[in-house]
Amino acid sequence: MGDDFLKNINELIECNYNIKIYGITDDSRLVEPGYLFVATKGYNVDHFDYIKMAIENGCSFVICDRKIEYDIPHLIVENINDLFYELCRKFYDLDLDKFNFIGITGTDGKTTTATIIKNILNKCAYIGTNGVELDTKEIPTSNTTPCVSELYKDLKYVCDNGINNVVMEVSSEALLHDRVKQLRYSIVGFTNITGDHLNVHKTFENYVKCKIKLLDLLKDDGIAIVNGDDEILHNIKHKNLYTFGFNTDNNFVITNVKYNKNTTFIEINNDIKITSPLIGKYNVYNVVMAYLIGKFFGVEDSLLISRINKLRPIKGRCELLDFGQDYDIVLDYAHTINGIRNILNTFKNYSNIIILTGCAGGREKEKRRTIGKMIMENSNVSIFTMDDPRYEKVDDIIDQMVGDDTDYVRITDREEAIKYALSIAKKGSVVLILGKGRDNYMAIKDKKIPYSDYDVISNYFKN
Repeated sequence: MGDDFLKNINELIECNYNIKIYGITDDSRLVEPGYLFVATKGYNVDHFDYIKMAIENGCSFVICDRKIEYDIPHLIVENINDLFYELCRKFYDLDLDKFNFIGITGTDGKTTTATIIKNILNKCAYIGTNGVELDTKEIPTSNTTPCVSELYKDLKYVCDNGINNVVMEVSSEALLHDRVKQLRYSIVGFTNITGDHLNVHKTFENYVKCKIKLLDLLKDDGIAIVNGDDEILHNIKHKNLYTFGFNTDNNFVITNVKYNKNTTFIEINNDIKITSPLIGKYNVYNVVMAYLIGKFFGVEDSLLISRINKLRPIKGRCELLDFGQDYDIVLDYAHTINGIRNILNTFKNYSNIIILTGCAGGREKEKRRTIGKMIMENSNVSIFTMDDPRYEKVDDIIDQMVGDDTDYVRITDREEAIKYALSIAKKGSVVLILGKGRDNYMAIKDKKIPYSDYDVISNYFKN
């Protein structure tokens, strides 16, 4: 417990208590001594049921919406969920109107697009899968879009560093759970929509509705930039909506693309010429969206084109790793059917393709066999291993991926699987290590065990 953030409870809400508050959350697992615990009602869980755990973890005050039996200072209020945003805002002294928010959503490409935007705008912070980034400073986050109290804490950190431009990855779950309900965006971008997180949303229609909710959070003069080649997105409407893509009915048409091993040349509307160090057709979409957002944000064309040309590879996103080996290693977060298809298409011309992947436990089981077949049909060696198994058995997940096929390698321990993949690679091969990107954990049961694909690869060459 520290006093970096410190308020008395009566500074946050009108009451007769004068108790010091060192933190605020509605997640009992995150409570530390001196915290305020707010028992909000979640989409799938009522945090009122976890007041006891919050007390055991040391909270000093509870705000709830009904009577409790515990001997702890507390207040009973109405509209507890709406109040929670206001409590977080007051605790961190935030003026949300001072920020220029850019929101990026979609099934694939959020991290890459948002990171490009962060790097081509002037003084811009990034919040997303790779944490919070501003200039060279980085801090981790627990979700693609952090929970409300964590998000407001992150925004306080951004504000204290003198930055008010923020590009965010906005996940479907964040929109479902209203984590960004109080934010108003200057620009939003939609990368694509294919099926994902159906374990949460239940139906594809629900998933799409959640994504489209981001339009409702635009400012009155806000702008939407949409991948018009996407079948679902092509039909959405907004008064300030601009489409881009290869199809000629888009507002901004990608008229020419030339792919090289380490660069991609892109031409828009037969006029705008961009050279990007990011490879693959899917990265053409990511780069063009980022360019257009920068353009509508008011950055000069020459600066945008120059900054895109100087981009560095995005960590864990089609990241080519060089440890002096005579074959290529690609680290990528691809875990959706569409994301994996994109990676396979990008590296399909190699004569020897080694692919390592798995599927996460507690997620869509119906996609596992499709992914397994795609991997085996597009590789010389297919290696199946663990990827955040949670409460499922790794072997059961692999069984569902491989079906009746026998031409594959099964190594359940991911570290050993990566070592094996690297050991069999030869000159001219490509080793695609898919699924976790630069994640720094392995989700096993309800724990996040420290783990990193990158560290495993790096240590392999060190040793």
